[in-house]
Amino acid sequence: MSDTAVPPGIELGADAAPVHNPYTGEVIASVPTADAAAIGSVLQQARCGRLTAAALSRASRAAILERAARLIERRTESFAQLIVSEAGKTIAQARREVARAVNTLSLSAAEARRNAGEVIPFDSYEGSEKRQGWFTREPLGIIAAITPFNDPLNLVAHKLGPAIAGGNAVILKPSALTPLSALRLVDTLIEAGLPEEIVTVVNGDADIAAAIVTAPDVRMVSFTGGFTTGEAISRTAGLKKLAMDLGGNAPVIVMDDADLDEAVTSCVSGAFWAAGQNCIGTQRILIAADVYERFRDAFVARTRLLRVGDPLDEHTDIGPMITPQAAAATRAKIDTALAQGARLLCGNTVAGALYAPTVLEDVPATCSIWQEEVFAPVVVLQPFTSFEDAIEQANAIDYSLHAGIFTSRLDHALNAARLLEAGGVMINDSSDYRFDAMPFGGFKYGSMGREGVRFAFEEMTQPKVVCINHITDVVR
Repeated sequence: MSDTAVPPGIELGADAAPVHNPYTGEVIASVPTADAAAIGSVLQQARCGRLTAAALSRASRAAILERAARLIERRTESFAQLIVSEAGKTIAQARREVARAVNTLSLSAAEARRNAGEVIPFDSYEGSEKRQGWFTREPLGIIAAITPFNDPLNLVAHKLGPAIAGGNAVILKPSALTPLSALRLVDTLIEAGLPEEIVTVVNGDADIAAAIVTAPDVRMVSFTGGFTTGEAISRTAGLKKLAMDLGGNAPVIVMDDADLDEAVTSCVSGAFWAAGQNCIGTQRILIAADVYERFRDAFVARTRLLRVGDPLDEHTDIGPMITPQAAAATRAKIDTALAQGARLLCGNTVAGALYAPTVLEDVPATCSIWQEEVFAPVVVLQPFTSFEDAIEQANAIDYSLHAGIFTSRLDHALNAARLLEAGGVMINDSSDYRFDAMPFGGFKYGSMGREGVRFAFEEMTQPKVVCINHITDVVR
């Protein structure tokens, strides 16, 4: 599917949505959009796709996914350039995202072959001695996948890969800001042999998204995005499965026995990767009071060395935020925090969509940048007086995906792993580490369900039990 292609069978609205380069502001493509009136044709194609997908053997699904992975791998630079153009990631970060998407599809291919079900030991239960059987993992049917702008290729792969591996059809609504990587991924899957009706791509506004989410034919909604939208989906979706990644506000604890050089290096990367537009990005760094000044000074010095600018420049560390409006809104939040008593250590300057990496201290706990996900290159430094104090501050927030701790003491590491309320605890690493095979999701209001290929595959399939009752004795 080209950047301006019309998905087969979909009736489009009159408008085409422009896609802008976040750094230059230029229009790089125009994507036709569908409105809520198109829901009938969207669902009709998805129903056809459901039948086609269910008829594909596991071997066929796996082969398609693996071929797509190899095609993307061979075209790494082309995909990376597209990510830079529409999402503003630096070229180095975009290449890493492409590599992760290749891995995601390969893991999905392996899951299609591996995760078929299990034998059930019926005869281990009294009264069932003459029964034997198993359960299989069967497709749910039609899955709605709604994806964000910040990882426009790999987060789409994280939904399409497991869904296809499980034998489902998908209605994919990518971010209106970054639809091109999703379109090219679907195009590549079709080139690899996927019947085109299995994935229906819909570009459009909130009205078509709402129509998709509420459709009874849709058996699961997999959503990555903001809390407000996720809450609205949960209210209106009806009786269907929901899987949601709604963001975080990741804390990292730096103990006084930590390797401070390693902690500084990892936390700078964790805070400012992808211009801070990262749901597991390090936002709050809690530092033992005895080493607070040393850590702070080293962290600020290293942050000042980061180069902000053209994402296609191999030497750029931080590219633009997704829009100039996002950068301006971040500046406004920081200005509000400064007015409430926070102290600026560096950053908080804006040039178009470029926002300088920003470090603050003395941020009141009532500030939005302490309480909520900033989703920008902003980090807050805060001292603590005891391990218990650090855990309490880390857990004080309602949104929790990942957390981290730097320490040389095993007891601190294991106690933090037990006590931190997060879906993942990274020890001697920043919060933003993620391996695409691990379960990924949050505690509290940070998510519902889990991603990560195996875990998403299991969310997107359902067990079917087959039980054989031997009404005559089995000859042994």
